Amino acid sequence: MGIDDLVNKARGAVSGREEQAKQALDKAADALKSRTGDGTDAKVDKVVDAAKDQLDKQKRRP
Repeated sequence: MGIDDLVNKARGAVSGREEQAKQALDKAADALKSRTGDGTDAKVDKVVDAAKDQLDKQKRRP
C-alpha cells in the first residue's frame, strides 16, 4: 500500500464528515496544548488551520 492509497483511504473516511473532523482536530489541539508549553500553541494552531483548509478543499471537490 502506497501513500496515495493511504491518502485516498483517509479521504473516503472523512468524506461527508468534514465538520466532525474539524471538531476532532480542535479537541486534539486543545489536548496537545494543555500538555505542552505556550511556545508550541502557535505551531499547533498553524497545523490545525492547514488541516482544516484541506478539509474545506475536499468538501468542495465533486
